[in-house]
Amino acid sequence: MKLCVFQGSFNPIHNAHLRVAEYVCSKYNFDKILFIPAFNPPHKELDSNMAYHRFEMVKLAIKDYQQFCVSDIEYKRQGISYTYQTIKELYKIHNIEGKIHFIIGTDAFEKIKSWYEIDKLKELVKFIVFIREDRFEISRYNELKKAGYDFEFQNLSYLDVSSTEIRQKIKNNDEVSDLLPPEVKEYILKNELYKY
Repeated sequence: MKLCVFQGSFNPIHNAHLRVAEYVCSKYNFDKILFIPAFNPPHKELDSNMAYHRFEMVKLAIKDYQQFCVSDIEYKRQGISYTYQTIKELYKIHNIEGKIHFIIGTDAFEKIKSWYEIDKLKELVKFIVFIREDRFEISRYNELKKAGYDFEFQNLSYLDVSSTEIRQKIKNNDEVSDLLPPEVKEYILKNELYKY
């Protein structure tokens, strides 16, 4: 199976996430794009009580996409969600053809050296890096290429949307319909998420 992983806090999942995944689907020949909501990401402070809701929102957002699926691998494992452990587990569970591909934005990729067991992880995945900045300089990544990181850039015109901004808008009772899949917006309202 040709597998691509999209891991994140998805707090909440929004239209820019889906747009990236759709683009990857159209450009590559993956059998599956696996969304993995992190239970407890090492680089972010998250309320662990939200883990269930974040998982449910991803499920709702991707339900109409044939090649998208959601994994509860980190939700079930609990604890800190280290990508290296997750990827290792995915190789055991699935019959992977080639390398697992991994969707990431330049904002996170710039800090990749600080990730847990990165020297082992970089051997296991190929990063599909989306440019999330206005002044992108490819030369800044030469050092990572020399260090054996396998990656390629995708220049999809990025929607400057962040989950942080969405949460703030919800708290302020601002309109978010253009930023979220309708089912996700409905779920947030029904469960009164991000209000406080």
